[in-house]
Amino acid sequence: MIGDNSQKMLKQGNSYKSDLLGESIPIVELREIIKQVAPTDVTVLITGESGSGKEVVANEIYKNSSRSAKPFITVNCGAIPEGIIESELFGHIKGSFTGAIENRKGYFEAANGGTIFLDEIGELPLQTQVKFLRVIENGEYMKVGGTKTEKVDVRILAATNKNLEQLIASNSFREDLYYRLRSINIVIPPLRERKGDIKILFDNFVKQFTERNSVNFKGITADAMDSIINYNWPGNVRQLKNFTESLLTLNSDKIIETEDVLRQLGMPKAEIMPAEINGFNKQDERQLLFGALYELKKDIMDIKHQLSTLESSKANAEPEDGFYISDDKIDNITYDEFEQEVLTYYYNKYNGNINRIADKLKISNRTLYRKFKQYGIKNGKYN
Repeated sequence: MIGDNSQKMLKQGNSYKSDLLGESIPIVELREIIKQVAPTDVTVLITGESGSGKEVVANEIYKNSSRSAKPFITVNCGAIPEGIIESELFGHIKGSFTGAIENRKGYFEAANGGTIFLDEIGELPLQTQVKFLRVIENGEYMKVGGTKTEKVDVRILAATNKNLEQLIASNSFREDLYYRLRSINIVIPPLRERKGDIKILFDNFVKQFTERNSVNFKGITADAMDSIINYNWPGNVRQLKNFTESLLTLNSDKIIETEDVLRQLGMPKAEIMPAEINGFNKQDERQLLFGALYELKKDIMDIKHQLSTLESSKANAEPEDGFYISDDKIDNITYDEFEQEVLTYYYNKYNGNINRIADKLKISNRTLYRKFKQYGIKNGKYN
C-alpha cells in the first residue's frame, strides 16, 4: 500500500518541503499527493498542458524522496533525435556506430541510485519504448553495440502533455508501457482552472525578478491585477512567468496600469473578460458555489435563531450584512431559489462588480458569469 508506506516514512523524519505555490483546492490536493508518493520508489506519470509545471512537480517528488542526495537527471525526449536517443539513454560502446570514438555512459547509468525524469515521454520512438519497458520492469538495459546486460537502480518519473491513450489507439505508444508508467498518475490542472493562484504566482515572480535584476517595482493597480487574473493563460505558469518579467522590464519605476497589462498581452480589454471558458468542470464549480451559499444560509439561520430569543419587535431585524429572507420562506426554499436570492442581492449590493462578489462568496469570476447568465440576473432582476 503506497499510502501506508508513505506515512511510515514520513513519521521517520522525512519532512515535506514544497516550492509548489498556490492555495487553490487542486494545488492543495496536489501537494498532498506528492507528500504521499515522494517517499516511495513507485513510478509516476505526470500529465498536464505545456507550461503547467510538470518539471516542478517532478522536482518536488525528488526533493522529498529518500533519493534526494543522489543524482536527479532530466531528459527531454522530444529534443533528442530518434537516431541517437538510445545512445543518450543507455550509452554506447566504442565503435558501435560512426562517431562512437569512445565508450559513453547513458542517462540511466548517470542517474544510478537516484532519479531520472523523462519529459515528453510521448515522443519516445516505439523501438526505444521496448527497451525502456525492460528498464522499468527489472532495471536491466544494454548499451548500444554492447553484448552485456547492465543493471541500474533508478526511480523513474515521466511526463507528457499528450494524450497517451490516443497515441495507443494510433499505434504510436505501447499499451503495456503506458500501464506500467502510470502506477501513479498525477494530473496538473491548467492555470485557468485555478485562478486563485495567479496573484500568488505573480507576486512570487515579481520578487524573484526584482531581486535578481535590481528592477524597481512600484506596484500594480487593482484593475490591472484583475486583468491578469481574468486572462485565460493558454501557456499556463510558464507564460505567466515570462509575461511578468517582460511587464516589469518595460514598466519599471512606475505603477503598472491596466493599459500596460493589455499592451503586454497584445489584446483589447474585451478579450480579458472570462465570460465562458471551455473545459471547466461544471460539477466541481457547482459544488464550490453550493458550499459557499450553504454556509451563508446557515449563518442566516443562526442569526434568525438568535433573534428569535429577543423581543418580538426586533425578531424580524435584518442580519448585519443586509441579506434577509423571511422565516416562512427560508424553511422551504430550494437550492436554486436560494442561489437566485443570494446572487441577486450581491449583484445589487456591489453594483454588479464581479470581482467583489466573487471575493465575498469565495468562488471564481467564471462561475458568477455563468450563474448570472443561467438565472438571467441583470440590474438585480430575474429576466
